[in-house]
Amino acid sequence: MEADWNELHRITVPPPDITSEPTPATTVAFDTQQELLWVGNEYGRITSFYGSELRRYTSFWAHPPQPRGDGEVKQVLFHDRGVVSVAPTSIHLSSRRGLPQWHIATKAMRNLSCMSYMGKGNSFIVVAGCQNVMLKIELERGRIVEEIPTEHEYTMMKYSRYICAATVTGSVNILDTDTLRIIKTLETPNSRICDMDARNNYLVTCGWVTRQQGTPMLASLANVYDLRTMKQLTPIPFAAGAAHVQMHPRMSTTCILASHHGQLQVVDLMNSNTVNLRQANISNGFMSGLVLAPSGEAFALSDTSGFIHLWGSPLKVAFAEISNPIEFADPQESYPVIAVDDDVPLSTIGIPYYREQLLSASTSTQLYEVGNPPAKIDPLILSDLRPSDIGSCARNPKKIRRNQAIKTRIVEVEDPSLAAPKFLSEKARESENNLSSERSISEIQEAMVNAALNSSTKADVPIMYRNVEIKYSKFGVDDFDFEYYNKTQFSGLETHIANSYTNSLLQLLKFTPLVRNVALHHTATTCLYETCLLCEMGFLFDMMEKAEGQSCQATNFLKTFSSIPEASNMGLLEENSHHTPLTTMLQAACRFLLEHSALDYRKVSPNTSEFNQTLAIEAPLSMRCVHCHNETIRDGRTYINDLVYTPTNAVTRSRNQIPTFSHVLKTSIERASQTRVRGIPDVLMINAAVSTAESKQCWAKPGWLPSEIGVITENGKCFCFEGEDLRLHIERGLHNIKVYELVGIVADINSGEHQKSHLVSLINTSISDRSSGLRDNWHLFNDFLVRKVSKTDALHFAPSWKMPAVLTFQVVNGRHAVDDSWKNALDPTLLYIEYSINNRPPQDCQLLNPATEAPVAGSCVAIDTEFVALQQEEIEIKADGDREIVRPTRLGLARVSVLRGSGINEGLPFINDYITISEPIVDYLTKWSGVHEGDLNSLHSSHNLVPLKVAYKKLWLLLNLGCIFIGHGLPKDFRTINIHVPKAQVLDTVDLFYIRARQRKLSLRFLAWYLLKEDIQQETHDSIEDARTALRLWRKFEEFRDAGVVDAMIEEVYREGKKWGYKPPGEAIGTAMMGRREKGRSTEASLGVPGFDGGRETPEILRGGSGPGTPVAKPRVVERRAGTATSEWESPAK
Repeated sequence: MEADWNELHRITVPPPDITSEPTPATTVAFDTQQELLWVGNEYGRITSFYGSELRRYTSFWAHPPQPRGDGEVKQVLFHDRGVVSVAPTSIHLSSRRGLPQWHIATKAMRNLSCMSYMGKGNSFIVVAGCQNVMLKIELERGRIVEEIPTEHEYTMMKYSRYICAATVTGSVNILDTDTLRIIKTLETPNSRICDMDARNNYLVTCGWVTRQQGTPMLASLANVYDLRTMKQLTPIPFAAGAAHVQMHPRMSTTCILASHHGQLQVVDLMNSNTVNLRQANISNGFMSGLVLAPSGEAFALSDTSGFIHLWGSPLKVAFAEISNPIEFADPQESYPVIAVDDDVPLSTIGIPYYREQLLSASTSTQLYEVGNPPAKIDPLILSDLRPSDIGSCARNPKKIRRNQAIKTRIVEVEDPSLAAPKFLSEKARESENNLSSERSISEIQEAMVNAALNSSTKADVPIMYRNVEIKYSKFGVDDFDFEYYNKTQFSGLETHIANSYTNSLLQLLKFTPLVRNVALHHTATTCLYETCLLCEMGFLFDMMEKAEGQSCQATNFLKTFSSIPEASNMGLLEENSHHTPLTTMLQAACRFLLEHSALDYRKVSPNTSEFNQTLAIEAPLSMRCVHCHNETIRDGRTYINDLVYTPTNAVTRSRNQIPTFSHVLKTSIERASQTRVRGIPDVLMINAAVSTAESKQCWAKPGWLPSEIGVITENGKCFCFEGEDLRLHIERGLHNIKVYELVGIVADINSGEHQKSHLVSLINTSISDRSSGLRDNWHLFNDFLVRKVSKTDALHFAPSWKMPAVLTFQVVNGRHAVDDSWKNALDPTLLYIEYSINNRPPQDCQLLNPATEAPVAGSCVAIDTEFVALQQEEIEIKADGDREIVRPTRLGLARVSVLRGSGINEGLPFINDYITISEPIVDYLTKWSGVHEGDLNSLHSSHNLVPLKVAYKKLWLLLNLGCIFIGHGLPKDFRTINIHVPKAQVLDTVDLFYIRARQRKLSLRFLAWYLLKEDIQQETHDSIEDARTALRLWRKFEEFRDAGVVDAMIEEVYREGKKWGYKPPGEAIGTAMMGRREKGRSTEASLGVPGFDGGRETPEILRGGSGPGTPVAKPRVVERRAGTATSEWESPAK
């Protein structure tokens, strides 16, 4: 409180009617978004006052007055939609203009007294009081979401790090903001708390104590608590008796105490000896309330005489920290009097100007069928009518069945939707049966889909923007036709993984060349930190580039992202989101990802200049002591900016003028840096922060987002330009201007009531092309749906369904700056050293000799992997009995074996790693993996254990060094590992010994028995044995090819396989006999289709079917209320 603070204005609370006296205020609060002061009284009326002169703005009944209703207003909260108020038996939301939005009054509301926001957003509030139940309310819809029983009666609530709730017994319960679980109970020396306030890390309470005579009195100490340690600090003495307390919103350790007689004391919590005393003029009655403005520049007092006192500095008074313009009533226009008679032409009268949309312009979605005329009676019936006791009757013409009613309503035409494609297995079978007809049908179907995608009106959400889902067959996700949704050269990302809402952000970063370069150059270093998100981004970007349009999945990145405790604490995981909007989560995830990547970069490269030059806004941070005024300045960096749409001058405050994007960006950068701006990075990451009506109005304006912006930084100031101003600055060349171009946008898509909101990215892919071509080449990335769109469509926004979340700008000289020099700087040291987290050397393994066995382009290596099940598949049984796979089995990499493919040590392993897994393992699949319980536990395992990242990086190094991978059924292995190997670097023995017309891929065990005369996989699988067998089969194939007998030998293998049921004799006797009885057709048709089991002995739990000699896993069905059920697999009976 500065020296010139004094009482500025005094008003009375409006009485309930013109004949009554002024009524005392029961609650007083400053608006957090506008220059308004709100007052509630005991009659349920809420009144607002505008500005420092406290002019009346609105006044309305929020709660029925006594004696009919619940009486006084206990508390008000402020939301984007308006003002929320609570009374003992009802809760009310009105707009700031006084229009009611909703009103809730139920039997569960008996004596409410307080409320608070929940979680990190403002979508939900909790309401409590002197009753045994708390209510969780959704503000958007105005409904009670949950009734939460409680043993405590609460009188007031304050929201800070936690929800601080004062009880009637004088204690304070610290509640979790999401679950409302009691974290700690703070026992105060007060018998009852009369006021408290919490802000940042501190809680201050004041209340009543009981004298020895049993009478209450105000305590002369205000109690202070640290919410970080949950401990009490030194109390603040206040001899006059602390009745009210308010924490300063800007100075975290400063508070204001007040007594009933108006004595005010400003004190520092850390130094209670520093005191500033004032006296308010409370002439009659007592002081009943104290509230401090969010800006810290004013406070208001209320007394029992019905007065409101406004205090502040006469030079500057502002209520809200960031104030939005107030909407006033339009002045009543006076119209000229026109005489309407025969002498006045009607054309002089005119028609009114409409600002609202007329009903005649309503869309078809707003029309509802309210009735229909009765159907016409058949003429045959009318001609045969004869009178009866009641009405008339006629013979039935028998055109319809007995008791059949004719539907006369108009059949609703459903909106066109993008139907799910056929599974690859179905297409494979149909292509063999009728190739020509299938091709023509598919062409017609594709044309119809393209027509539907392009014919959607802008009033509706286009089909290509809507949610896309993966459908599962018995072969799992491998059977889904992703190519149906993406015919471009750019890879999409799949959605069946937890926290895949970040897909759109990852796509945006991948197509930003300078960010992509930083990630891949870091990945090529020796970084082995398990939680390094920068490495995982590099792995993912490299995989997406090598995939060249094939669908990819961010499994490893999202697994690392989910394992970081800070991500969970910040509510960035879907399992902890608690209905947080996806836009809010993505913007927080973007900030977390960039800041964590900076830390990852610093761990390996102490010199962070390259990273900071790419992404960091350099601005020093200044800290000044409030007592000695000593100022400390240290380096500060901001990696992402939130746009601030508040107008800063009188010109932009006018109702019809919208600030430009460059003006908003300038304000945002200066507000984020707070001090002098030293430098602007080459990549600007921006959170759109669209939450208010003003911000939505900006984005709804066509062309508001420019394709190019210019930024000048001089003398610590930042200046932004666009359009014609930017062109003039470039031509003049007087300043060092940095020109940026728009790379892309992440947008939030609201598809309607029946679909959940989701995120897409719209990216100008020409910026990341390696060669100059098109200036603009915009694409929509809707998870695994990728489609080319026009620039107009990409930059078109609609508040009803499409709003931006994150934007990326990059300097124009960074266009086409795709740097692949990291491939020449790979550090292969990891391939030549032993790495173990349990200090056990690899078994049956000899490391490569870097002098003589260094991998080079064309080096052959044999590989095989083993997996364990981390999550069983879930099956949904619908009401009609159909079974649908909701989620397939999720596998985790358990073992990797890589063998030399040539040289004197051909067939000798140089990698034989077991991978430690922190997640629960539901099935070790020992029969097919050879992994037993305890093999992956670092405390008990006798094998060499390595983290997943180490095992992955070894394979990634071999891939980028140009090695050729030899194995059997490798596509499924690579997919589960989450790596993409180009076809030119894969030699798969499944494809070498394969005849497409047979629709049968041969197992490794059968090929080894027939061609190599060896029996493998007798009791269990071994990855070294399988890799070595695949290597020998490739050598055998080379012999056949040199002799020119490949086709003949493969035909012979299939003939012999059909004879033995495609299994070695010891296993296939029953199968072969059955095949002969059915002339071989059942064997041929039922044992699979191309591309799914890959010829491997896949466990039936993963294939969704059973076969001879394999015990069938039985699903345990659990019913659901909605007529569906899930199944959890049980082990086969032994």
